[in-house]
Amino acid sequence: MPRYYIVEHTDSSVENGKTKYDTIYHRIADVTLTNQLGQRVSLDSTLKGKILVIDFFFVNCPAACPKLTSNMVLLQKAFTKDPKREYSLEKMVQFISITVNPASDSVPVLRRYADHYGADHDRWWFLTGDKRSIFNFAQNELHMVSGIGDGGADDFMHTQSIVLVDTDRHIRGYYNGLDSTAVKHCADDIVLLTMEKEKKTKK
Repeated sequence: MPRYYIVEHTDSSVENGKTKYDTIYHRIADVTLTNQLGQRVSLDSTLKGKILVIDFFFVNCPAACPKLTSNMVLLQKAFTKDPKREYSLEKMVQFISITVNPASDSVPVLRRYADHYGADHDRWWFLTGDKRSIFNFAQNELHMVSGIGDGGADDFMHTQSIVLVDTDRHIRGYYNGLDSTAVKHCADDIVLLTMEKEKKTKK
């Protein structure tokens, strides 16, 4: 199974004279933003029980973003319902692309961008909102931004990574979104997480 990332702390206890350690991993806090349909959505409560695949972009990005978004398209297609299969992972995975330039990337702009890439509006959200909230989420929750910043006008937050978050909101993978091999690895790990979720549901 994909590993866990970001250790919060380690608890210890003594049982039968032996010390046992329990590692507590970081769980991402919720954030509420607005999607390309103009809906206010929560990554926790609105998407409860779903695996999240998250990246950051901005619409007018001339370099990395088109390739990054194209690879997200491939991931969306990989988890689109196949009428020939009885079982589909389609409803278990949500794709999330968050703009780092909310001042320019309004809801209509995001809608056009999503349509351009053939996004399924139910399964792939392009999100905008308060820049400081976005910066805080990327830096302190997803650990995708290094350095000091407060989301102000001088901050430029951008990463070519894709992050995988499980249903318990633990980070389970970081992948180079511009590398086809890494994106394939992400797809494989998504499948493993759906298997993990099924096992938990059956218990």
